[in-house]
Amino acid sequence: MTMKYAALLRGINVSGHKRVPMAELRTVLGELGHQDIATYLQSGNAVFSSDSDDEDALAAALEKAIEQRFGFHVSCLVRSGPYLAAVADACPFPAAELEGKQVHVTYFGQPVDAARFAALDADSFLPERFGLGDRALYLYAPDGLGRSKLAAALSRPALNKGLTATSRNWNTVAKLVEMTRV
Repeated sequence: MTMKYAALLRGINVSGHKRVPMAELRTVLGELGHQDIATYLQSGNAVFSSDSDDEDALAAALEKAIEQRFGFHVSCLVRSGPYLAAVADACPFPAAELEGKQVHVTYFGQPVDAARFAALDADSFLPERFGLGDRALYLYAPDGLGRSKLAAALSRPALNKGLTATSRNWNTVAKLVEMTRV
């Protein structure tokens, strides 16, 4: 059965580093045998269809193909359309009532336990807040990510050791849900 997926590439096309042109990313995905390929923005979002049901294998193959093509490693997460929709539906914040820059989702490569963030005094960052979901962290940053002290605290290496993670603002979350809808 064919499934629609989103590939979420981490840390590409930022300040001229790890440049991956979207046209070339589409070519790489096509060379891997995927269909219905499209990209969104320049920040490493691609959608495609595949007969595989193994997100981890799809991500590993894409990481390998990108490294062969561009000469550097890029961490990738591949998530199905139904998963992306479920994450959006489970958002603990009223995202539809907020600006897209105020709500972010960090997608993780594996489940993340709340104990990882237990030492963080979340109340000291109010009105900013975060919540955990299925391999996802939701962040409400009313002044945007660039000014968010909570985002800075959540991105500390000690909290994220051993995790593959990449974040998207709510506008991108919603667009990827739309693009992967069957």
